[in-house]
Amino acid sequence: MKQNVQKVEGEFDYIIVGAGSAGCVLANRLSEDPDVSVLLLEAGGKDDYHWIHIPVGYLYCIGNPRTDWLYKTQAEPGLDGRALSYPRGRVLGGCSSINGMIYMRGQREDYDEWARVTGDSGWSWDSVLPVFKRSEDHHGGAGVFHGAGGEWRVEKQRLKWEVLEIFSQAAQETGLPATDDFNRGDNTGVGYFDVNQKSGIRWNASKAFLRPAMKRTNLTTITGAQTQRIVFEGKRCVGVEYCGGGVEYVAKAKCEVILSAGAVNSPQLLELSGIGSGARLQRMGIDVIKDLPGVGENLQDHLQLRMAYKVQGVRTLNTLAAHWWGKLFIGAQYALTRSGPMSMAPSQLGAFAKSNPNDVTITRPDIEYHVQPLSLERFGEPLHAFNAFTASVCPLRPTSRGSVHIQSPDAHLAPLIAPNYLSTDRDREVAVNALKLTRRIAAAPALRPYSPEEILPGVSYQTDEELVRAAGKVGTTIFHPVGTCRMGTEGDPGAVVDSRLRVMGVEGLRIVDASVMPTITSGNTNSPTLMIAERASEMIRADRRNVVRASST
Repeated sequence: MKQNVQKVEGEFDYIIVGAGSAGCVLANRLSEDPDVSVLLLEAGGKDDYHWIHIPVGYLYCIGNPRTDWLYKTQAEPGLDGRALSYPRGRVLGGCSSINGMIYMRGQREDYDEWARVTGDSGWSWDSVLPVFKRSEDHHGGAGVFHGAGGEWRVEKQRLKWEVLEIFSQAAQETGLPATDDFNRGDNTGVGYFDVNQKSGIRWNASKAFLRPAMKRTNLTTITGAQTQRIVFEGKRCVGVEYCGGGVEYVAKAKCEVILSAGAVNSPQLLELSGIGSGARLQRMGIDVIKDLPGVGENLQDHLQLRMAYKVQGVRTLNTLAAHWWGKLFIGAQYALTRSGPMSMAPSQLGAFAKSNPNDVTITRPDIEYHVQPLSLERFGEPLHAFNAFTASVCPLRPTSRGSVHIQSPDAHLAPLIAPNYLSTDRDREVAVNALKLTRRIAAAPALRPYSPEEILPGVSYQTDEELVRAAGKVGTTIFHPVGTCRMGTEGDPGAVVDSRLRVMGVEGLRIVDASVMPTITSGNTNSPTLMIAERASEMIRADRRNVVRASST
């Protein structure tokens, strides 16, 4: 990849590390003040790769060094010892340039729990809903739950599949209500996902927030610039070291450095810079700036359990895409109307349910379905040669906790990622019940005429013990890592940042990305990350105003 690196002289008010979803929002909002200078550093390249913008192009962006960090997890005991690919965006727009484009906020209770954990009501559902609405441009216009005219475009998907309509009917026969909106605080039900697209083209954070801001002279954006560590003078953060084109540079920050590098790279940068478990850092010969044992801990992710069913009498993408004429039709449909399979998000139909409706302790949906009119053995392999659909089911609030830690002081070595999936009794119980519920949906009257035949994981898995093994066999990440620099209160031994996202025990350093989530949201995590950045920009600007007032009195 061609590097686009320039040496930076002088100082900036703010340095943002990472031009992913959160970094793009921050760059836009902070540079709105013409008196503020902002430097945005991105290790990846520009988002000018055509497959970023064609929705089905995620297939060519994930696993591609042009757009993906190509991380892998450690061998996972709960997944039969498998190590998983762990995609993370390495390009302008970050994960919003390679993800599934699903617009999802989560549930009211998610944010009320954040408010409880942090002691800050500003993170409650009632407080964050207006923040979501402010940047939203919803296809249905402004209303109680949605905003219009903002940067973040939300549209209906531009296709339907008969097999998905049939699955929806089967889910309703199993007890789930139909819904046309998963984003009102209670996402119970089955319906089509809304997506971050504009007229059938991916709408990433770079297009929405960064490109308009790049016209401002007070914003400097550098791609191909990998930050290696944060620079401190005593306990105060004063800048960053970054490398580009084989040359090392230093950029200074007058006000703050803001890490928006994500749930993998933000804890990595903290540890490389001397913030983390003191004992761990000392073993690696890194001078300790601040002993914060919570750095890199508390990793949470959504594990998807892929169940696939062969069907008769209904067409799916498997057979449509198997012939040259089908591929020609698909290409022409997208070229002429920006619709059809090439406009598909990876998952089209969604459902939120209770894994065990008879368990009175489950008060809200704890599993999410991503249903697709296709099937394959594993991501990156060819589609099956027969008609089939996939119902991937995700336990939404895992109790398992993993970690992300550096393996050496070398900034170019990937960190060790250990999600620790299915490591608790509760997570194994929810996984078993989720697989059972999927089987009940597949056996519902609406699907019966199409003779669904379970091909993944297979009907040989029947007992609870066997179903745990099945979950380990088919389980894989759905790319939602969060929590590795979580919010908390002073005195909380696992907290890394306070409720205003300031790193505890040091000055001039903030973290603004999915790593600050104390608990994972009950759904896809990209738009909650944008909301976090919107809130953070308000905090940063308010803090600046307070400093200016104090200095003028």
